[in-house]
Amino acid sequence: MNEVFDFVIIGSGVAGLYSALNFPENTKVLLLTKKRVEDCNTNQAQGGIAAAVDEGDSWKLHAADTLNASASLCEEEAVEILTKEGPKEIKRLMNMGMEFDHKNGKIDFTLEGAHGKRRILHAGGDATGKKLREFLSEKVGKKKNVKIVENALVLELLKNNSGRVNGVLALEDGIFKFYKARAVILASGGCGALYESTTNPDVATGDGIAMAYEAGAEIMDMEFIQFHPTALYNPKGLSFLISESVRGEGAILLNEKGERFMPKYHEKAELAPRDVVSRAIMSEMKRLKTPYVWLDATHLGSEYIQERFPTIFKTLMKYGIDMRKDRIPVAPAAHYTMGGVKTDTFGRTNIPGLYACGEVACTGVHGANRLASNSLLEGLVFSHRAVLSAQREEMESDDEVEIQKIMQKYENRSKMVSKAKEIRRELRHKLSLYAGVERNESDLRIFLKWIKEKNEGLEEGWNEDIWKTRKALTVGALIAKAALLRNESRGAHFRKDHPESKKEWENFHIITTNKGG
Repeated sequence: MNEVFDFVIIGSGVAGLYSALNFPENTKVLLLTKKRVEDCNTNQAQGGIAAAVDEGDSWKLHAADTLNASASLCEEEAVEILTKEGPKEIKRLMNMGMEFDHKNGKIDFTLEGAHGKRRILHAGGDATGKKLREFLSEKVGKKKNVKIVENALVLELLKNNSGRVNGVLALEDGIFKFYKARAVILASGGCGALYESTTNPDVATGDGIAMAYEAGAEIMDMEFIQFHPTALYNPKGLSFLISESVRGEGAILLNEKGERFMPKYHEKAELAPRDVVSRAIMSEMKRLKTPYVWLDATHLGSEYIQERFPTIFKTLMKYGIDMRKDRIPVAPAAHYTMGGVKTDTFGRTNIPGLYACGEVACTGVHGANRLASNSLLEGLVFSHRAVLSAQREEMESDDEVEIQKIMQKYENRSKMVSKAKEIRRELRHKLSLYAGVERNESDLRIFLKWIKEKNEGLEEGWNEDIWKTRKALTVGALIAKAALLRNESRGAHFRKDHPESKKEWENFHIITTNKGG
């Protein structure tokens, strides 16, 4: 082993940073991140954090909205914990100095889809995630017991002979590093970047989910990939998120003919749950044979738009779109992974020593359709609980035999990279085509056959590109297999050959495990 720590955290989003912040000063903590600390989904989050901190609100109302949006798949205990403990974490942040936007001396709450109350706290107008990440990064940076290593690609979770996770293998500047720990907290984010059109940064490829699966962890609800309804239509590059809060403040959706269409799809119109809005947009696009619809915020007022949505306004101006007077072309894009590594309400997985929190984890709190702005709250609440539980872990003796066995896989370094990169490009297209907003049995079977062939055809040996490709194919297969098994439509999972929701699938989770892990 190169170094020994009490705890290793993988990921630098809200869940990873808040985990590091919560560990006491008498513990030695290592935080590893794939690229820079700011390269995470948290940094992209615009809308805000949902929490019942307003006087006229309550955790019970927030819980009810979360359950209603989930399409009867939430774990009620997890939802109660999220909504009851969320306000405590928000107040704790504010006591530490985190500033949220105020209006007339009070917190300026906004409204988002499927919420019954204006309970979304925001910062920097529409830069909540960035402000929160910067705040947490600053606080963690002052902790002498926390070491942060950027550009660290975690390759494997290490297990001893008893099957306990007791460290990680990472690649840093081409050098293999072993880190031993009492426990590992996986906070590596979701897999949205495996799709062609996504709001996620390119690091969000589900590596943590794949590594946990290969180590024997249970993976749950992978068929539920949330597509954000309103991402900027940009055929030449990364989709840019147009926050839910834009619709929450009154923007409307129009089809190519200039007709407002959401009222005919749902009673809450533009503020319907995300899966409903995404499918409605897809329906209008197909009906009129256009690659996007329009989001119209022009009636909100020039001054208000610039003040409330400064990030969106400035970004759109770079694309030549002035949202004060121009309609915005939008289309659904892969946004959030609601499934992931199955945990209990304290972040514990089925593998001793391995914890997970944030988007990489699946507590069941989001069900089949995540309620808007519950994700940052989840990262706060469940990372704190994971830390409380992980501190009970004891350090176990080293297992050099296991390390030597693992390193044998990395001795044969391949120089072939082009095939692996091409497979990842193909995967993004096929995952979007066969396991996107709409799926069916024949497409999913075609996709799974393709994954099997590409896995078998990958060159022998090892390099970063081969590693990344194998992990991406593993996650793609987990999504497709779960989507194939769920013979119904529910929330973000829509089967064209099974368009109805079935009573027998309510509260029924699909859990996958690699028994050889």
